[in-house]
Amino acid sequence: MLQTAEDIRLLNEKIDHAVGFVSRINNELSKVIVGQQTMIERLLIGLLSNGHVLLEGVPGLAKTLAIKSLSQTIHTQYSRIQFTPDLLPADVIGTMIYNQSKNEFYVRKGPIFANFILADEINRAPAKVQSALLEAMQERQVTIGDTSYKLQEPFLVLATQNPIEQEGTYPLPEAQVDRFMMKVVVGYPSKTEEQMIIRQNTMGLTAPVINAVASTSEILTAKELVRQIYVDEKVENYILDIVFATRFPDKYNLAKLKPLIGFGGSPRASINLALAAKAYAFLNKRGYVIPEDVRNVSKDILRHRIGLTYEAEAENVNVENIIEEILRVVNVP
Repeated sequence: MLQTAEDIRLLNEKIDHAVGFVSRINNELSKVIVGQQTMIERLLIGLLSNGHVLLEGVPGLAKTLAIKSLSQTIHTQYSRIQFTPDLLPADVIGTMIYNQSKNEFYVRKGPIFANFILADEINRAPAKVQSALLEAMQERQVTIGDTSYKLQEPFLVLATQNPIEQEGTYPLPEAQVDRFMMKVVVGYPSKTEEQMIIRQNTMGLTAPVINAVASTSEILTAKELVRQIYVDEKVENYILDIVFATRFPDKYNLAKLKPLIGFGGSPRASINLALAAKAYAFLNKRGYVIPEDVRNVSKDILRHRIGLTYEAEAENVNVENIIEEILRVVNVP
């Protein structure tokens, strides 16, 4: 949809007025989380663009703490599901229970019926249980028995997983991985940040209280504004070129990548790349997307959507290397 300069100016004003809750949330999160700004920013992008987020990293990097703290800053319902090998699908979505005294069945809803779902260590459970989330993540509804139940907005699955090299983990089914808007790899803090973490956790003081500083209506208004952010046709073509280069690298002067890529990004990659770029523009108080917004979120959108061949593994080429090469070669508008 074409927008005039005046439309974009008015949208900029609306965004400037609506974005205030982001700094309030960041201030609250800074009470308990040191550093990890990229992870927090990605969680906010997921929240603003209605996309689920998968955080991967070794234990102890504040993944669970960040998700729990974010949910506490917003007036919403929060639910945590600890994934274990003996978990059942009914433990996630709920089940039909027989009431003997009334001689009838009734529905006992599971922890999925909340606004923020923390799926902790999601790859500790087998595929059958992980797949119980598929309908909720895609359709925003859950079917128990013969009845489908709509989930309340905002609805966000924020999952953590351990690197698959660790013992007792199961790879997530490809169909489920693709439903996560972003896969964010969480790294270790810097030496200075870790020193602050040590001090914060060994001073013997009571834990800081996270206050709810944003309302559901503010989040829903922001999500609506994110959808209105302008994406020029040249930027749209840039998004398409990046995604199509993962499928047909030889058409983009990347023939050397062809034997390394088993499969490329699905249309969800293109959709989510555009949505995440819009949300990133919103966080930067802009009513339009620039190519740098797309580049900034590309790795998180694509790293779980590109399949590598055995040849890539033999040559020690990882997904990050492939995305970097694509971003380097594809023409920027």
